[in-house]
Amino acid sequence: MTKKQFQAESKRLLEMMVNSIYSQKEIFLRELISNASDAIDKIYYKALTDDRLTFNQEDYYIKITPDKDNLTLTISDTGIGMTEEELEDNLGIIAKSGSLAFKNENEIKDGQDIIGQFGVGFYSAFMVADVVTVVTKALGSDKAYKWESQGTDGYTIEVGEKETVGTDIILKLKENTEDDSYDEFLEEYRLKTIVKKYSDFIRYPIKMDVIESKLKEGSEDEYEDIIEEQTINSMVPIWRKNKNELTDEDYENFYSEKRYGFDKPLKHIHISVDGAVRYQSILFIPEQIPYDYYSKEFEKGLELYSNGVLIMEKCADLLPDYFSFVKGMVDSEDLSLNISREILQHDRQLKLIAKNIKKKIKGQLLSLLKDDQDSYEKFYQSFGRQLKYGVYSDFGANKEDLQDLLMFYSSKEKKLVTLDEYVKRMPEDQKYIYYATGESYDRIEKLPQTEVVAEKGYEILYFTEEVDEFAIKMLVKYKDKEFKSVSSGDLGIEEEEEKKEVQEENKDLFEEMKKVLGDKVKDVRVSKRLKSHPVCISTEGEVSIEMEKIINSMPDNQNIKADKILEINPNHDVFQSLKDSFGKDNEKLELYTKLLYNQALLIEGLPIQDPVEFTNDMCKVMK
Repeated sequence: MTKKQFQAESKRLLEMMVNSIYSQKEIFLRELISNASDAIDKIYYKALTDDRLTFNQEDYYIKITPDKDNLTLTISDTGIGMTEEELEDNLGIIAKSGSLAFKNENEIKDGQDIIGQFGVGFYSAFMVADVVTVVTKALGSDKAYKWESQGTDGYTIEVGEKETVGTDIILKLKENTEDDSYDEFLEEYRLKTIVKKYSDFIRYPIKMDVIESKLKEGSEDEYEDIIEEQTINSMVPIWRKNKNELTDEDYENFYSEKRYGFDKPLKHIHISVDGAVRYQSILFIPEQIPYDYYSKEFEKGLELYSNGVLIMEKCADLLPDYFSFVKGMVDSEDLSLNISREILQHDRQLKLIAKNIKKKIKGQLLSLLKDDQDSYEKFYQSFGRQLKYGVYSDFGANKEDLQDLLMFYSSKEKKLVTLDEYVKRMPEDQKYIYYATGESYDRIEKLPQTEVVAEKGYEILYFTEEVDEFAIKMLVKYKDKEFKSVSSGDLGIEEEEEKKEVQEENKDLFEEMKKVLGDKVKDVRVSKRLKSHPVCISTEGEVSIEMEKIINSMPDNQNIKADKILEINPNHDVFQSLKDSFGKDNEKLELYTKLLYNQALLIEGLPIQDPVEFTNDMCKVMK
């Protein structure tokens, strides 16, 4: 037996890989199980072309054996094994993959993929082990060989002892340190958890001796611990089963098992694509919003598998932000993975999958809206805000995708309606889609600005969330109908001639009132919209009063002001009082003007600049 050195490049790669390539030490088990699965696959593929071989799937498995007394963990397989030459080639040169070479030599097509193609996964064992021993016997050989290494110092190969074809990998685990507990990888629960997380859908049984507490024979209350061999992986993933065989309960159980949420999903989407890029996926639209959904802690993304092996727990690139509430997984054989099989190379395949997934989610939501509006409204109560953020973000780049999914509370229907439903009900003479903003439906209903629009019989959409108006401003129009706030300067409703006359006749009065208010308002005018209320504020320009409130409440100390117009109802008694005081009692006119302005601010939910002055002004009126 002679000691051999790794090639210089391999030695450097081994040092780098053990220290930095893998982000989590537990990954070593995923890699060794994947290699074991490959070894069994190789027999299967050989049997396809060699009549002398038969492949009986029940005979093939992977076994995990922890030994706490000797601090060893063994991963065994009944796969093809390795000859002395293959040990030298595959384990002596890091990043030379026997799996990749086998695939090429046997002309295995894409779609009949084997997992290990990089040749580095085996060496992840050195993250947790001081010594790695491989005992293997190749198919068709009568000799077994033993490969052993303590890491970068090199390796030895000698004749070994093994009765059956296959490979045993024995890891002598490192001693525990302050930062790392290596003996955790000998604990039954920990090993089962890692297998479930990464390798649950390996197509061959992964077996382990498990301690079970069972009732003693002949006893009613006495238990004993029994060791029994169990298969700890599921093997056949639900997404590879025929959709016709699966029930809603099967999908709900999968949702629960994968801990996607504690609720029941509203809808599931089962996708199987065999085109430019092949993948399978199960997506879920949840009913309830996660408690941390709008916090920094929430992490969007789908589970990503490659050939049934978990590559990423949260692949954010598969979902647009506005569909970040979707849970589920994607499994593809066509993904370009990096050397550690942990991080995806950003390539064409991933973009194609993401594009198709986005389309499928939108289609499912539209279908839910059309066929089961009650369920859609449940979803919308939880995630409608996210769709609106999607319309607003990226400068409206996604508005075409999302506009048909939006819903708002309707003044006529007294419930949520879609923009399409609103437009279909519009009278011929209605120019705009009208909306009003406020803290609640009740508050909006009482707004003076809604009076003339409501009197015309036009439907008004009520906006109560801070994102609503920002999203609508980005949307601009829907089906060629522009959006118009009931507080905007021009409502598109024909102005009464007599109000034009009143404005002209009293322009000096309004000019004096404007002088009293200074830069607080852009103008004072006769109102076109008020019917019973004495006063209101309207706006001109892009910034509305609601937008002013929201922007100024943000922590970056912005001071944004809407261009406010103080509107006076010429048919209200208060207007006569203004006229009576003008030119006769300027002090009274100033008092009335400031009171009316502050009343208008209160109606809008805006703060009064000087509450003490306001109360004093009220007292003056009461004297």
